[in-house]
Order: sequence, then C-alpha cells, then structure tokens
Amino acid sequence: MTTRDELMARIIQQSLRTGEFVLASGQKSNYYINGKLTTLDARGAYLIARVFTAMIRNDVPDAVGGLTLGADPIVGSMLALAGMEDLSLKGFIVRKASKEHGTKSLIEGPVAEGDRVVIIEDVVTTGGSSIQAIAAVREMGADVSRVLAIVDREQGGTDNLAEQGCRLEAIFTAQELLTAKG
Repeated sequence: MTTRDELMARIIQQSLRTGEFVLASGQKSNYYINGKLTTLDARGAYLIARVFTAMIRNDVPDAVGGLTLGADPIVGSMLALAGMEDLSLKGFIVRKASKEHGTKSLIEGPVAEGDRVVIIEDVVTTGGSSIQAIAAVREMGADVSRVLAIVDREQGGTDNLAEQGCRLEAIFTAQELLTAKG
C-alpha cells in the first residue's frame, strides 16, 4: 500500500462523514470532511507530512503555513519531518485576527519579507481561508504562489485561488474520496 493509499483509507475512516452539514463557506453539503480528525492523529499527521513534503521537495519554499486552526497540526508535522530529513523549512500560523496584546501579531512564526511560502490547508471549498492567509503573508512582503490541500471539494477554490495568482495542489478531491468510500 502506498503512502497516499494509506492516507486515503485513514481520511475515509476518520474524517469523512455523510449527512446534512453547513460548511464554513455557508454552503450546505451532504458530506463533511473534518480534516482535524486525521491531522491530529499520529499516523495521519505523519502520512500527510510525507505526502506534502514530497510535493514541495523539487521546489522547497522558505516556509509553510496557513490559517489557524486547519493548518496548525499539518505545519507542525511537516516541520518535524523536515527536521528529521535535514530539509531547511520554517513554519508560520496566520491568526484569524491580530492578537490584542504583546506584539499584536497576525502571523506567528519566523516567516519574513521576501520569503517564498506555500499555504497549507486541510480542506478547500471556496478557498476563503487560503485567500485570507495569502493576503496576510503578502501584506508582510512574502511571496506565495502555491496552496497545498489535503482535499479539494471542487467548489470554486481552484478558480478563486487562481484569481489570487496561486495554484491549488490537492492530494485528493472530495469526489475521489466519496467514490472510494462507496
């Protein structure tokens, strides 16, 4: 079984649910993918880190990060794996709003002006969370042109991110997961 196949099985078992749901985008759906149930599982986090690290291996950015909370465990697992493999990589987290105390930071982590960054997501529907993270890192002078997601729901995210000058690269599509689930 490949790493991708094992990850698919885990996501189907742990994260994919059918029923009636309202998504963060406000859209209604007959399925829901709670990526955190896989990203916060030791084996799931490892598998995601392996696949995402392979996806950036030929064009390693300076940093990876994204909007809290979906990106947090993924970024942590990618950094741990990168450290084990002597891959130079920094991580960052974009808050939903600047904190009200201390440095009042919107972005936490060592990302800096001029850094090439990749935005990390668990599930992309319309791309709204990614677009928020893209705006924050661009505001500080970082360069972003790629978004990596575990799952693309194929509901406008690819086009919306392209309008931002970013390419969405997903490990799976929702349809692929639903078909495999049967």
